Amino acid sequence: MIWNSPAEFFAMGGYGLYVWGSFGACVLFMVAEPIMAARRHKQILRTLRRARIAEDLDKEAK
Repeated sequence: MIWNSPAEFFAMGGYGLYVWGSFGACVLFMVAEPIMAARRHKQILRTLRRARIAEDLDKEAK
């Protein structure tokens, strides 16, 4: 396609909202995914530490 102005480029022949919305959603998910994975990783490590501490305390109590 040939665009005569930046406005025509961003309008994308009438499909601009769909195109730029798709790019925006993709960027949002690409940013959110590593953040969510890091949080989940920390939560799993915390749970494992608590389980190990509880197990150690249980062994000491016996």
